[in-house]
Amino acid sequence: MGSRLLVTAVAAALQVAFLVTGVTGYLYNNRYAGNQVIRVTPNKLNDTETLKNLFEKFQVDLWHPNSPSSIRDGAAVDLHVPRNASKIFRSHLHQAKIHYKVLIANLQKEIEKQAGYRSSRKRRSDSSYDYEVYHSLEEIQSWMHEMNKTHPSFIRLFSIGQSFERRPLYVLQLGKKSQHYKKAVWIDCGVHAREWIGPAFCQWFVKEALHSYNTDPVTRRLLNQLYFYIMPVLNVDGYHFSWTTDRFWRKTRSKISRYQCRGVDANRNWKVKWCEEGASSHPCSETYCGPFPESEPEVKAVANFLRKQKKRVKAYISIHAYAQMLLYPYSYKYATIPNFDCVESAAHNAVLALYSAYGVRYQYGPASTTLYLSSGSSMDWAYRNGIPYSFAFELRDTGYFGFLLPEFLINPTCTETMRAVKTLALNLLKKCSSRQSITQNKINFHP
Repeated sequence: MGSRLLVTAVAAALQVAFLVTGVTGYLYNNRYAGNQVIRVTPNKLNDTETLKNLFEKFQVDLWHPNSPSSIRDGAAVDLHVPRNASKIFRSHLHQAKIHYKVLIANLQKEIEKQAGYRSSRKRRSDSSYDYEVYHSLEEIQSWMHEMNKTHPSFIRLFSIGQSFERRPLYVLQLGKKSQHYKKAVWIDCGVHAREWIGPAFCQWFVKEALHSYNTDPVTRRLLNQLYFYIMPVLNVDGYHFSWTTDRFWRKTRSKISRYQCRGVDANRNWKVKWCEEGASSHPCSETYCGPFPESEPEVKAVANFLRKQKKRVKAYISIHAYAQMLLYPYSYKYATIPNFDCVESAAHNAVLALYSAYGVRYQYGPASTTLYLSSGSSMDWAYRNGIPYSFAFELRDTGYFGFLLPEFLINPTCTETMRAVKTLALNLLKKCSSRQSITQNKINFHP
């Protein structure tokens, strides 16, 4: 890394460290001390309605699912409860005889334990860049510039616009540069700010692809025949805010007139069944759909780019967390997509490839039935705009760590996901399987 870039990265790191620790010496100024993460499972009649009423009364932060409307009987609900409401909230659950389990007893301690003090982390050159720690936005963007400089035959860095707070929206084109037409795969990460494993994977994908080009025939074939458009952080403002102020911030950082609440859910802002079921019209909601479709400059920039590259981009992949799922359309309705056989086969093979790494099981299927109904999602938008293979990953875990996936799990999570994404990309280079082969595979393997 050049001396100027190294100085910039160190300065950015120190700035983030100061903003995060402040004058107290605690991460995020100790704002999560005593807060808890609780898992609740509504099983009895009226449990779901009781929970919804409690959520409204105590204004808890839903981790999974992300909206009260998505709560289902028998399905676990993970929620972040502030310290001043934790005891009485659990008392109400006990009185209603609703089963619950405390997943994280003190959220501040868990953040301190898992993350450590960021100011003590070493910032390194590209040759020894640490892909097994989480990186701030400034570090990621410095890394993108360095990759562009050191791998000119494979990498092209460009910006597709600016965020609400006027940060550049960088994308890496990855692939062996060629004068010939090549199909392309779009991969975005960091749509929801608090899902830090997403940006970590996007960086990992680029690193692994470049490092294994000469040794892995599959990688070589993919980079020779395809371009990958990689956007490590789509929601740049929100991601930066999750490092400096609120670790569990989800939305963008746009301002809404007449409301103190800020931000829009960048995965409810797309022009496909916008602001219907699974999205909220209230600006203070975590699933706020925005004042109109593509109101967020980040969403509009990606949509505009994909519209311009419509003939080239044949697969769309969005990386999220957490749930251990591989989802495909539709999100907004219970219906079967026209090319179901091809997409289902690709998803099955991807989950099988992921499982082969460490035996981690992922569910897969249409988002509406596998996860929950949601409107205005990027995956549905991409599919409806002519991208035949459209997927969303929900990476590790299933709730034990939630959004605080420890850094020691970055390597295995990214390694297994890499296998899955490569499998999906291979589907662009061959004809899809028949329903008969899918059925046979399901008999032999049950993820």
